[in-house]
Amino acid sequence: MKEISSIVLVIIGALIGAGFASGQEIYSFFFSYGIKGFLGIIITCNLISFLIYKVLKIIFRKEIDSYEELLELFIKNKKTVKIINLILNILLLISFYIMIAGFGAYFEQEIGISKIIGSLILAILCFLVFLTSVKGVLKVSEYLVPILIVFLAIIGINNITSIDFTNIEIPEIKKGWLMSSIIYCSYNLILLIPALISLRKHISKEKNIKYIALISNIIIIILSSIVYTLLIKSDVDLSTLEMPVVYVIGNIFPMFKNIYAFIILASVFTTAISIGIGFLQNVCKNPKSYTQIVLFMCITSLVISNFGFSKLVNLSYPIFGYLGIIQIWFILSAKK
Repeated sequence: MKEISSIVLVIIGALIGAGFASGQEIYSFFFSYGIKGFLGIIITCNLISFLIYKVLKIIFRKEIDSYEELLELFIKNKKTVKIINLILNILLLISFYIMIAGFGAYFEQEIGISKIIGSLILAILCFLVFLTSVKGVLKVSEYLVPILIVFLAIIGINNITSIDFTNIEIPEIKKGWLMSSIIYCSYNLILLIPALISLRKHISKEKNIKYIALISNIIIIILSSIVYTLLIKSDVDLSTLEMPVVYVIGNIFPMFKNIYAFIILASVFTTAISIGIGFLQNVCKNPKSYTQIVLFMCITSLVISNFGFSKLVNLSYPIFGYLGIIQIWFILSAKK
């Protein structure tokens, strides 16, 4: 059971990053589509869970240790494999930068401190964890993610009991909600698969995989629903906010503001290290270059984070999503 819970916590930690906990992702991909966006959450979470199950089975049976090896199962042309692998590495690096930007955005929006300070703090923390490799990621997730889940559950329960269901204002349904849900799933999978591959050696029995996928599914559905219902409470145009849920918590549930500050920062941290370790395991063929690449990641993140958190999320993630649809097709068509 400890093995299953440890891996589930890494998966959850990878999924509930800056975009998720801030409400930016749930708003953009689900809430803005009205009530059908909630249906999109259910569809997305179940699809992510099924794909986690498929990917873990493939990498466990085939003893896959890198994303390039996984690609070679579906694509025989080695040049094509290298190009796709290069694209993935770029996407992972950009996603790592987005987490650094999210950390900085919180400091600027909620504390009034320059975002470069917040970004610098996370970059240093990530650097220290990366030096411990996968073991460090497992340890951080083991301690932080359960706290995130409990705090979100407490806030969610308080929110649901205070909602007047006879006077709920949700955006009107607009077209494209299903495609938005698929895109959300596909870009998350792009970020998640390298992390899953890095966890392969920590799975001792194949039968544990179905429990990992099932438990992950249940937790993500619950957490996504909590964030969705929190957005209902907003009294301003959510599209104007970098972190809409943070705004709602601060104005509607001020008693939870400090707790949610921890949730935001910790969730950004867990996602950053999950994405980062996936990138590092994929590009570091020579152990001697590992520290140099870690330094490169952390230093360049401070430059890129200046572009702004919400801009990076809204511009980059849909592109990731469309590219990830091809990956989903390969995985779903796999016989094993």
